[in-house]
Amino acid sequence: MIKLRLKRYGKKREASYRIVAMNSSNRRDGRPLEELGFYNPRTDETHLNVPGIVKKLQQGAQPTDTVRSILQKAQVFEQVNAQI
Repeated sequence: MIKLRLKRYGKKREASYRIVAMNSSNRRDGRPLEELGFYNPRTDETHLNVPGIVKKLQQGAQPTDTVRSILQKAQVFEQVNAQI
């Protein structure tokens, strides 16, 4: 199963995350299928590849709870429903 989840990178206590599409059985920092965005929890900064995320969601990818809340704040799910 393909999941949209966070991949951690950065220094200790200064973590940032990439939003990636990867197989659910792979480890957290393993090789992703595709990188779809960026999230910095310290500054609450996000950069999203919205067309890529919409495409993966339409193909059946399941977001984790944290990624789901990030996508809801960015109103990505409204674009998925509009294209169906």
